Amino acid sequence: MERKREFKTESKKLLDMMIHSIYTHKEIFLRELISNASDAMDKLHFESLTNQELKKNAKEFKIEIILDKGKRQFAIADAGIGMTLEELESNLGTIAKSGSLEFKQQIEDKSEEIDIIGQFGVGFYSSFMVAKKITVLTKSPKSEKGYKWVSEGEEGYIISECDIQENGTIITLDLRDNTEDDDYDEYLDTYTIKRLIKKYSDYIRYPIHMEVEKSVPKKDEKGQVIEGEYETIQEDEIVNSMIPIWKKNKNDISKEEYNDFYMSKFGDWMEPLKVIHYNVEGVVSFKSIMYIPSSTPYNFYTADYEKGLQLYSKGVFIMDKASELIPEYFRFVKGLVDSDDLSLNISREILQQNKQVKIIAKNIESKIKSELTKMLETDFENYTQFFDNFGRQIKYGIYDKFGANKDTLQDLILFKSTLNKEYVTLKAYVERMKEGQEFIYFASGDSIEQIDKLPQMEKIRDLGYEVLYFTDDVDEFAVMSMMTYQEKAFRSVNQGDLGLDSEEDKKELEKKSEESKDLLATLKDALEGKVVEVKLSARLKSHPVCLVSTEGVSFEMEKVISQMPGNDSGIKAGRILEINPDHKIFKTLQRLYEEDKEILKEYADLLYSQALLIEGFTLEDPLDFSNKITEIMSRIQS
Repeated sequence: MERKREFKTESKKLLDMMIHSIYTHKEIFLRELISNASDAMDKLHFESLTNQELKKNAKEFKIEIILDKGKRQFAIADAGIGMTLEELESNLGTIAKSGSLEFKQQIEDKSEEIDIIGQFGVGFYSSFMVAKKITVLTKSPKSEKGYKWVSEGEEGYIISECDIQENGTIITLDLRDNTEDDDYDEYLDTYTIKRLIKKYSDYIRYPIHMEVEKSVPKKDEKGQVIEGEYETIQEDEIVNSMIPIWKKNKNDISKEEYNDFYMSKFGDWMEPLKVIHYNVEGVVSFKSIMYIPSSTPYNFYTADYEKGLQLYSKGVFIMDKASELIPEYFRFVKGLVDSDDLSLNISREILQQNKQVKIIAKNIESKIKSELTKMLETDFENYTQFFDNFGRQIKYGIYDKFGANKDTLQDLILFKSTLNKEYVTLKAYVERMKEGQEFIYFASGDSIEQIDKLPQMEKIRDLGYEVLYFTDDVDEFAVMSMMTYQEKAFRSVNQGDLGLDSEEDKKELEKKSEESKDLLATLKDALEGKVVEVKLSARLKSHPVCLVSTEGVSFEMEKVISQMPGNDSGIKAGRILEINPDHKIFKTLQRLYEEDKEILKEYADLLYSQALLIEGFTLEDPLDFSNKITEIMSRIQS
């Protein structure tokens, strides 16, 4: 039996990109192959827990690396689960097909989970960076036959039966020819391989065996050492320590080791922004190593993203993505926890009720907050990078559960402000508030540029008040949940009284409003059902009109709610049309009130439409708006 297959067009492109773009260091292939071998043994171990036949026939769990300098071949063998014909075609026939990920999904509903280090598929194909040909021999306990998979790259692969007898997989790489820029023979050097294993895979819990050349004293026929004479022998050696990195002393771990462990363990191609490694001794003792990524995962703000830390007991993996260990607002943190106080057979159901787990989770929450606070205070540049990536999640955390977490999170949030367009904490904003300032002012919009153009911004900015830019859809919901910060209420520049006017200015506006009450009532009648009030404005300076919302739901909240899937609530902000009494348009409105109330009504509708557009709303009838503009222009011309 021999089957020849071609990779799909997409796979060919991905393979080319994998070799030339994604992996910048060719040595990464070794990390990926070792991780896959570890995965294979994890799977076999897991399935043997409920299959006595598998347990009885299982070989010693180990990884073997075989170097053949004569043939220029690098090989790696494991005693794992192997692959059936179907799995071989599925996992290796389609690049980026993840057998490990699929296996994890299949056991998702079971009470125990297996630790899946790599994603068999993408990592496997990194071997083509150093190999011109790859041969895979594999046998699964589910199949009576073994199979051979051979590929020389983008052209495709051949699958045939083979006589491999024992379960597991052997992968052999025929190395590429050396060039002026690349010496592929280094991957046949035992010293190089030992160094790379120490760098990337020292923590793998299965022993990695390799024949290592050693120089030993030569002995005579009687077994006596011959002084000054040595011979080279091959000796099997375990080349990884199998000591988990989180159990090592922090002073003995380099930054590179932390980063390599993170990238290998959690499948990131970028170094982490921050490492949190600490031990706790007390009512519940545990060791933890956690990471804050330096970039946002592509699916982070989707329902597909799974939060949680890996959970170990006495160094033995017992659960992946233990969501109970970390609060939702810190879901961006990746890492693991190892406690000697937890049972090895703890299930996900028991985990939710376990008091020890709750103690660990509370401690972890406090530690993450402490580390973020420290970063904010001592490394603001990196903190802003973190906040650009995950700040929205912190804000969601404040909004969630009606502000129950505000005391934990409110000092971690940042907003850019009109002071210098840079990030500022709420604490810093309050500390530099003007004397007598009652409110923390903010303005909402899609961007800083768009907010700066709002008519409502002109006066408050000219008076020297600092205004926070709210550009995330969750911003207003978050501060609504907080209500106040250090006893200072939040106030939108286009909602409610801004508290900026002197008593004299207030009296003057009241006087003008009283004199114009009939005009304002006529304008309101002309906009029946569209606004709850038409009034003279204290917040406008050079612009003729603006829309402000009544207390409660703001315009930005209305926009967010309207975009929610399946929303049919009809929730809208109450609209108030404010007119600048010092603008020449107001004098025109006063004249039209005396001379032509029908045209006045048209003006009212135009001004309302104009204010809607400024606020970023769409017009119900753009054609009608256009026709009225054209009509007014024609009158002016005539």
